[in-house]
Amino acid sequence: MSLFATGFLLVVLQPSAGQFPRACANTQSLLSKECCPPWDGDGSPCGELSSRGSCQNILLSQAPLGPQFPFSGVDDREDWPSVFYNRTCKCEGNFMGFNCGQCKFGFAGLNCTERRLRTRRNIFQLTTSEKDKFLAYLNLAKNTPSQDYVIATGTYTQMNNGSNPMFRNINVYDVFVWMHYYASRDTLLGGSNVWRDIDFAHEAPGFLPWHRVFLLMWEREIQKITGDENFTIPYWDWRDAEDCVVCTDEYMGGRHPTNPNLLSPASFFSSWQVRTVQGE
Repeated sequence: MSLFATGFLLVVLQPSAGQFPRACANTQSLLSKECCPPWDGDGSPCGELSSRGSCQNILLSQAPLGPQFPFSGVDDREDWPSVFYNRTCKCEGNFMGFNCGQCKFGFAGLNCTERRLRTRRNIFQLTTSEKDKFLAYLNLAKNTPSQDYVIATGTYTQMNNGSNPMFRNINVYDVFVWMHYYASRDTLLGGSNVWRDIDFAHEAPGFLPWHRVFLLMWEREIQKITGDENFTIPYWDWRDAEDCVVCTDEYMGGRHPTNPNLLSPASFFSSWQVRTVQGE
């Protein structure tokens, strides 16, 4: 499968839904190229003893490559996730996740059989307490280390083909900052050479489904750390907006009075640190 579809596959396919699960960010998993962590519920890989899933070889598309990406074998995201793992959990029924320990979106309950409908609301229709809770949840995510995921700080080659793992911890919010960057970053061609001609997460058919699943995963992680199973991300209907009406200190942050590249010091988010592409 070409990199053309990678932005979509990074989060849509069950085997790669977790990007880099902490349980697989180690020498043993990388050298064996197998990421089939046990499900805590029964201790078996992929929850196989409970019929949640099983460890299987990944399936790659045999479709010919398109002209959008004139390279082959130069980017870790090609044929994802085969550079890192070629055996992952294949989940059954309504189960999903890197160890089949979660329910598919829209389902809940011990056996993931309960339909769960949640409604996203216009951010300007939230009460003051609801808006403040949303911002508090974001701040909690920014300050809560992720228990499930780590980020890669090097390519597979830089990891000496798996014998020298290069991962680091990250907070829950920045997992998604990094995931968005990783899916859309330039192609590394070796040395200092990069290819910038297309952003596969935004300039390809995967744009809409990729971001839809991205938001669903983000909601789920905030639901987990807050215990608020009904949390949803509010939306801003910008179709008729003449300017950025959410760009105020009450909401997403106004502009700094003297530096247009910074947020207003009165903004809730002004003290947040930005994670660079090097992971620092």
